[in-house]
Amino acid sequence: MQAPATPDVLTPTQLNTLARGLLEDTFPNVVVEGELGNLSRPASGHLYFTLKDARAQVRCALFRSRGQGLRFVPREGLLVRARGRVTLYEARGDYQLILDSLEEAGEGALRRAFDALKARLQAEGLFDADRKRALPGYPRRIGVITSPTGAAVRDVLSVLARRLPLVEVDVLPVPVQGAEAPPKIVSMLERAGASGRYDVILLARGGGSLEDLWAFNDEALGRAVAASPVPVVSAIGHETDFSLTDFAADLRAPTPSVAAELLVPDRAELLARVHRLQRHVDDTQLRAMQQRFQRLDRAALRLQAQRPQARLDALRRRQDEALRRLTATMYQRLQQDAARLRHADAVLGSATPRRRLQQLRERLAALAPRPRAAVARHLERDRLRLRGLARSLEAVSPLATIARGYSILRREDGSVVRSVFDATPGESLDARVIDGSLRVRVESEPD
Repeated sequence: MQAPATPDVLTPTQLNTLARGLLEDTFPNVVVEGELGNLSRPASGHLYFTLKDARAQVRCALFRSRGQGLRFVPREGLLVRARGRVTLYEARGDYQLILDSLEEAGEGALRRAFDALKARLQAEGLFDADRKRALPGYPRRIGVITSPTGAAVRDVLSVLARRLPLVEVDVLPVPVQGAEAPPKIVSMLERAGASGRYDVILLARGGGSLEDLWAFNDEALGRAVAASPVPVVSAIGHETDFSLTDFAADLRAPTPSVAAELLVPDRAELLARVHRLQRHVDDTQLRAMQQRFQRLDRAALRLQAQRPQARLDALRRRQDEALRRLTATMYQRLQQDAARLRHADAVLGSATPRRRLQQLRERLAALAPRPRAAVARHLERDRLRLRGLARSLEAVSPLATIARGYSILRREDGSVVRSVFDATPGESLDARVIDGSLRVRVESEPD
């Protein structure tokens, strides 16, 4: 029977080295959230502490080079989130975290992020009071952007139905928590505003922690609320909760139920107001009728005091006088019109078309000989001028010279022979005389 093999014997150093390698290979990068404890900052500038929860703790080290960028002051009991690698300190065999970064966790970090974003948007004027719009006094249709299953929507619908049943309410369902909530709320808000259906939009969510309500602190959502073409009421969480949408909205309500009360008037108050207005109208009409009756009574007394028959007689006399004046005026106008007609008839008789035509014929007969005489004079003058021009032309014409017994010699190309030296023996020439042309030949050179 073979004896069992003896396991390798390790020294503490070897064991710790192996454990360290195993831890670093298995957990190269982890994120641990816990509460700060046993905080120590020696002169070296390094930071040593433990991260603990209700049942366990782990040692941590944040070296000076990594801790210079901290954006908060570490203190006992603060909830933090640490990122680093798991290792083992071989000298003591202690397992620990060597950290690359450290940041606050929980509501503290969220609160500082909220304050920073709020300050930046406020500096841009996104929360200015002068850009807030008044809510409609009597909205006809309200869009409620919220979770369709939450308590907030039930509270809102219950209050609206109790206060003003006539108002139309559309529940526009969106998630109200988590990373996917802000873009979906922004999309729904933009669609509701662009639809033109709603007089006012309510953005509502029930209570919760700061982390639960964090979707309503999204920058894009805050800007979308401020840019909405429709007035927006924000009712997020409880009375003590504040979100960026509360500051960007036209009105912030402490709870969704209060928002519903602010959006619509109370039915009982409206009925009471209608009754008051009706009584006011009735009282006004009664006073007006009483005033009219009083005026009628005073008019009757004045009429009785002024003897109506005498007044009627005076009115008849005035009517007769007016009729007489009207008749005289009409007769005078007729006489004037008749005189004008007689004058117009006389003028028209003296200017009849037949007489005018006879006058024009006589004038045309008198003027007819004048153009003929003028034409004859012009023709005679032109004839004399033409004869003078003909005599002048004959005086300079070569034909006159030919008529006296001369001739003109031309070559075959039409050029004129001006000298005996221009002719060549044997050349044929054309001699132009008074009654025709002769063909001649040059026999000899000139002497």
